[in-house]
Amino acid sequence: MDRRSFLKTSAVGSAAIAAGTILPASCSSGKGGVKDKSKVKLNLSFQEGIAPGNSLAEKLDFMEQLGIAGFEPGGRGLAARIPEIREALSGRNIKVSAICAGFDGFILADDPAVKQQFDTTMREIVAAAGELGSTGVIMVPAFNGQEPCKPHNQQTRDYLCEELHKLGEFAKEHGTTVILEPLNRRECFYMRLVADAAAIARDADSEGVKAMGDFWHMQEETSDYGAFMSAGIKYLQHVHIASRGRRIMPGEDGEKDNYVEGFRALKELGYDKYVSFECGCEGDRETAVKNAVKLLREQWAQA
Repeated sequence: MDRRSFLKTSAVGSAAIAAGTILPASCSSGKGGVKDKSKVKLNLSFQEGIAPGNSLAEKLDFMEQLGIAGFEPGGRGLAARIPEIREALSGRNIKVSAICAGFDGFILADDPAVKQQFDTTMREIVAAAGELGSTGVIMVPAFNGQEPCKPHNQQTRDYLCEELHKLGEFAKEHGTTVILEPLNRRECFYMRLVADAAAIARDADSEGVKAMGDFWHMQEETSDYGAFMSAGIKYLQHVHIASRGRRIMPGEDGEKDNYVEGFRALKELGYDKYVSFECGCEGDRETAVKNAVKLLREQWAQA
């Protein structure tokens, strides 16, 4: 193709993209996409501190009344809680979604003893997650302030992918996954975008390594829609949600709490896993939670 033909073709393509006729079609019809978005269900999940109640049973009763599909417990001491959680969920329409961290140490620790703490405790949690039928264990490679930490360079990224490959294969053996969570720059220097997490999951070369997005941390993104699409259905394993101003209950920050763009991506992808509450609460908890669930279902329908 000569330069004139190339420019002419590019101009046509650019005009079509600007008109919004190419990207949505290619995204919705690509691998993992769905033709009928109305059939994609919103599976809401609560972390353990979200629902009101003085016991796990009371919290689950409240969740069941609201039609909540998933329960996201913390990972610390999870192995010892397996009988308790199984019994609490028995006969309910609620399943364990992801497991939120809970390990000691961190994977990018430069101190071998700290790295060994991570290896031991993370594998214990992964094994317990598998027994509970969880979608995966959430982890962050390194938080700001975790020292000594390996430097932020290509060698460290290669090392991370090698370590994640081993961890991912272990997770696969237990019927679950490891889920990489990108955080905003105030909390984490290493991995801030959903695309970063998905690329690292890809390069880890294990079906046991996945990625997630968190609407709170996705303030780093230029687009909620683009963030989820950058991971695609192959790598997107979990989603966290909170209000977009103060990280409290969705809806408590008013008009800021708009998730329609991100929900549209999830629906186009055919995302069938969980959108899990990870947030605080400013008002009356029971009222705020019910209002948040109502808001999210309305915005899901709009998407």
